[in-house]
Amino acid sequence: MGSSAVQMACVAFGVVGLIGVIVCCALPLWKVSAFIGNNIVTAQSQAGLWMECVKQSTGQQQCKVYDSLLQLGSDLQAARAMTIISCMLSVLSLLILFCGADFTICIQNEEVKPKISLVAAVGQILAGLLVIIPVSWSAHNTVRDFHNQLVPDSLKREMGACIYIGWAAGVLMLLAGGLLCCFSRPRSGSSGGTAKYYSNSASAPNKNYV
Repeated sequence: MGSSAVQMACVAFGVVGLIGVIVCCALPLWKVSAFIGNNIVTAQSQAGLWMECVKQSTGQQQCKVYDSLLQLGSDLQAARAMTIISCMLSVLSLLILFCGADFTICIQNEEVKPKISLVAAVGQILAGLLVIIPVSWSAHNTVRDFHNQLVPDSLKREMGACIYIGWAAGVLMLLAGGLLCCFSRPRSGSSGGTAKYYSNSASAPNKNYV
């Protein structure tokens, strides 16, 4: 069974990873590009999962929500679905972990706690993969278009901060899930078998042989 310290660290990793996924899903910083005029940056375009924003050099920012889901690329549609599922799966895994952790008393059965922690570990690993896949896909498309000579310079973009936040959040979730898998193994023996063994051995010397 895993120790309380390791499980508390996994909870911390999972919470920080969940916050990172929420930030990655909400902020329009997946792709950024700068409009440069006379060697001076006049505006910056920022694109996310739900909207696209233009930030002027004066500090003013205007955002517009995407008009239609069908007009979005396949990578953006998949990223929406996977990041939302990752958030929901991470929350569910953390709740399950709280129920089966050693530092809580929600469940009194010590034999069931490792199994519950293992389920939470699998959920954390899946949540981490579901956020790493879309950010890696988006990063690949951004780098490919940036080096593509057929794409105009005005349409070339660079990776935004959400890409790096998504990678970090996914790694934290994978780390939490991996630690839980390593420290959530059930004990090899049970108390009932041990008591039965000693009972039989204690009764053996009482037999009288003629």
